[in-house]
Order: sequence, then C-alpha cells, then structure tokens
Amino acid sequence: MNILVLGVGSILMMDEGIGVRAIEELQNRFSFPDSVELLDGGTSGIELLSYLSGKDWLIVIDAVKGGMAPGTVIRVEGDDIHKKFRTRISPHQIGISDLLASACLTGELPQHIVLYGIEPKTIQMGIGFSEEVRGGFDRLLEVVVDELRRLGAEVLPREPLAGAAGSIWGRM
Repeated sequence: MNILVLGVGSILMMDEGIGVRAIEELQNRFSFPDSVELLDGGTSGIELLSYLSGKDWLIVIDAVKGGMAPGTVIRVEGDDIHKKFRTRISPHQIGISDLLASACLTGELPQHIVLYGIEPKTIQMGIGFSEEVRGGFDRLLEVVVDELRRLGAEVLPREPLAGAAGSIWGRM
C-alpha cells in the first residue's frame, strides 16, 4: 500500500502553517517505511498532482475551520473533504481543491483520502502557533501516526539526538 502524507499551509500565517510544521515534526520524531511518503506541500496546489500518482491513500494535514474550539483535532473523510477545501480560510485551499478535482479527472486520485487538521485560532501574518493550536499539536501527530499504523505502516519513534533541545515547533 502506497501512502502520501501531505502537509499544507503557510508558515507565515501562524496557525495556518500547521500542516507544514506537522510534516517537519513527523520526520524528526519518527521513521517511516518506503511505502509512506511525507511531503511538505506548502501553499502549492495543482503542481502537486504528480505526487498523487500511484498512491492508494492520501492523508492531508491542514488547518481546518469546523466551528470547534481552537486547538481541536479534526478528522474529515469522504465527500466532506471537498466541502472543507471549498470553505476557505486561506488562498492555498483553492489550490488543494483544484488538485483533488484534477486528480479525479486524470484518474490519479487515491482511492482513500482523509484530512486531519486543527481548528485554528489565529490566521494572520506571524510565525508560530497560538497557545491553543500549540496545545493540540502533539495530539495531531499522534492521530496521524495512529492512522498510518492502522493502515499497516510500521512507524517507529526516532531516538532524540544527544543534547537536542527538542522541536522548536512544540514550543512556539
């Protein structure tokens, strides 16, 4: 089974950068089998189409407005994913909506898609996360890793580097 974990968002818009920071942190904390590809999609859209080719599963990580308390981890699947990307909180979501539509038209859309996100509090110019999103960050990583393990991927924790202070994203 081939799985793409795609983190999207703008790291210059505070909580909106959660997907990109999640990919970075997953790569720092865990090792993944060759069947799992982690990709920082940033604010890209249609140009990501080639990365979907041959994938059975697509897991997207992004900031998701769902009317929940800020910092709440959200899981969306099926037709609801397309609806979430049409309800924009940032310009890149149009690109992701177009990406999914194009992948469907070209036959490149993975058979299974799931979206994990965190309800954002602050979408404005700045670096770092709001306190609420920072509080939900580890939970987001946990549920993504759990999903990968449920799909049969052997995800193993990495040993922290000697003297390493840990991730700056967990402290932002």
